[in-house]
Amino acid sequence: MRNFYLLLLTAIFTLTGSNSLKAQSRTLNDSEIYILKYSDIAVEQMKKYGIPASITLAQGLLESGAGKSKLATKANNHFGIKADSRWKGKTFTSFDNGNWHKFRAYKNAEKSYDDHSLFLVGNSRYASLFKLSRKDYKGWAKGLKRAYYAEDREYDKKLIGLIEKYELHKYDSNTLFNTKKNKTRTQTENSQFGILKANGLLYTRADTGDTFKTLSKRTGISKRKLRKYNDLYKGYVFQKGDIVYLEKKNRKAVKGYEFHTTKSGESLYKISQMYGIKLKSLYNLNPQYESYTTLKVGDVVRLR
Repeated sequence: MRNFYLLLLTAIFTLTGSNSLKAQSRTLNDSEIYILKYSDIAVEQMKKYGIPASITLAQGLLESGAGKSKLATKANNHFGIKADSRWKGKTFTSFDNGNWHKFRAYKNAEKSYDDHSLFLVGNSRYASLFKLSRKDYKGWAKGLKRAYYAEDREYDKKLIGLIEKYELHKYDSNTLFNTKKNKTRTQTENSQFGILKANGLLYTRADTGDTFKTLSKRTGISKRKLRKYNDLYKGYVFQKGDIVYLEKKNRKAVKGYEFHTTKSGESLYKISQMYGIKLKSLYNLNPQYESYTTLKVGDVVRLR
């Protein structure tokens, strides 16, 4: 749920200090964060069902307000699919186009994406779309409008506009740069503790008083996963500014960072967080260090 390959039109700045991440920094808007979170799922859906990833992402962006709509936040419904007589799952009632409607509710966003694909595949009025090339995003957008996926008369134009603005069509050929090779760190606008990216990984920074519970609520990542992703134990007490990864760390640093020379107060754990490397992998790369080893200033730690 996590690839992001867009050119960002914002100023670049670099963090300094021993606890800095080794990458450049750029600002993201809500739509770019949404694409970053869900592009992997959209590509997987494309592989399974043949629906262009660009179309899936554009619909998700538009229908969910970049994941900020009430329907998305309360019911994990990213595509505005209503609950008709065929739907046997949970529902969520919301006001839409002047009337109250029951919408499908999902356990998580991934379920919504999968159901969206099944909704298109299983509905005869969308059958003609699957005769189109998955690279024909314009044809898909116009076909969705003709099939009355939404009442908006400008629906196709809005989808095409989003696809071209964020170059989502590149996901349809799946030839973008690998996330793991993307060294940029990205920060949410006007938020010191927002969702960021470094070394191809999403992360945030802990604030004063943060716990696994508050971080889970703020990021949408379970407490268990936060502990696992960050090599932390259940009772860990966060310090302001701690790096907290929101996805699995890498097995090695990105290219360009082969070694790290330690500074005062650094540990293998701090280095693993700085470069987004799994702690176990860092130990494997540096068998001369044991878990109890105290690093000295000037020690050289292998990162790749």
